[in-house]
Amino acid sequence: MKVITIKQPFASLIVAGLKEYEFRTWKTKYRGELLIHASKTVDKKAMKKYEKYHLEYPTGCIIAKVNLVDCIKIDEKARKMLNEKNPFVYSNIIKNTEWKGYGFQLENIKKNKANLC
Repeated sequence: MKVITIKQPFASLIVAGLKEYEFRTWKTKYRGELLIHASKTVDKKAMKKYEKYHLEYPTGCIIAKVNLVDCIKIDEKARKMLNEKNPFVYSNIIKNTEWKGYGFQLENIKKNKANLC
């Protein structure tokens, strides 16, 4: 089983269904199940930004299983699509037109019900 480590609050935004794309500078051909590992590191500025969602932000553990279904290049077309989906959650990617990378599309999110943190 493949695992991807994601900083908080972004890992919890995925589990809550608020963020269906995870961004990386590299692309992947992999498609299939993927475990979401919440990093022990948190992005304090982002935590403040997303505090209105009142989510739990566990760290250092597997918090979900998802399916990675696509990997898209982040270009003008992708930024427009992300803006239509959720301009608040994707604002950093939408506004930073200099950033070049990829969005891993995640679906079928299953929260880890076992408290393994």
